[in-house]
Amino acid sequence: MDFPDNTFDAVAATFVFCSVPDPARGLAEIRRVVKPGGKVILLEHVLSPNRFIAFWMNLVDPLATLFISHINRRTVEFVEKSGLVIEKVIDVSGKIVKLIEARKPAD
Repeated sequence: MDFPDNTFDAVAATFVFCSVPDPARGLAEIRRVVKPGGKVILLEHVLSPNRFIAFWMNLVDPLATLFISHINRRTVEFVEKSGLVIEKVIDVSGKIVKLIEARKPAD
């Protein structure tokens, strides 16, 4: 993103990380541009925790990416690894659509 470091008090994104080629890099950019202590709010669809459904999601994902986006991302895990601190994860629709609230640690 073409913004200086620590620019925004908050960043919000909806259904973005299913389509970015490198979710870890995208989250690193969000972490970079949000101010220390700033809030990050993501609404994302993710891989089902149900093994049967996840199997089918993983099987269909290569075809899905030809028409829409990845349907099997592990966005909550990506956020945890990004250095953002997860404050809350809310299941919005079953266990596949999640509202993720996180914060950049204060320096």
